[in-house]
Amino acid sequence: MSENNESAFVMFSLPHFAAIGLLIFAIILLYSFKRKVHVTILGGQRIERVFAISLLMMELYFHMSYMWVGRWAISYSLPLELCSFSLIVAITLLWTGNRHLVDFVFYAGIGGAIQAFLTPVIDFGYPHFRYFHFFYVHGGIILTALYFYRMKGYRPTFKGIIKTMVTLNGLLPVIFAINWIVNGNYMFLQQKPSGGSLLDYLGPYPWYILSLEAVAFTMFLGLWLVFKGKRRE
Repeated sequence: MSENNESAFVMFSLPHFAAIGLLIFAIILLYSFKRKVHVTILGGQRIERVFAISLLMMELYFHMSYMWVGRWAISYSLPLELCSFSLIVAITLLWTGNRHLVDFVFYAGIGGAIQAFLTPVIDFGYPHFRYFHFFYVHGGIILTALYFYRMKGYRPTFKGIIKTMVTLNGLLPVIFAINWIVNGNYMFLQQKPSGGSLLDYLGPYPWYILSLEAVAFTMFLGLWLVFKGKRRE
């Protein structure tokens, strides 16, 4: 990662719209494949594991590169954000095919990654490596969830929403404790991010945390309503 490649990220700039456009293109490409093509040509488990490795390598390189230039710190660099959890679960899901993991990736993963795509909280923009890392891993989470829906026949359930909400609320006290120990702001539980985000519309601290619970449930419910009745080829 070059120190000369540092440029501030600008929301709703051309690089931002380019990232969104590439994600939409990838989703269209995913949906253009028939399920039988996935089995006979794409190699099934092979491509799932290659994609899992690419996501893992991108994440590991991000942490190593930030350590190398002295930008990594325990107070803000640990993989303890919602999308960090979703990424870990998505990689595990792709590698193992464990269907018990699909609910979390589908609901928390898509919900969090879409919000991240629309209102990114990143320190550097194009052409810095952080730009490519941010949009690749967040796009990878969304594509993993849609892949298991489109190619593997996963059917979202309302029970999956409840399981995901329970899991997320189980993580909150742990993240609160870690934030207190390392003086961090993981999952934005201590304060809102600077630079603008969805949280700006959800009230002051700490009430925006409760508002975010309602937003998350509403978003998960919307995903369930959109995808539960769709027929797949």
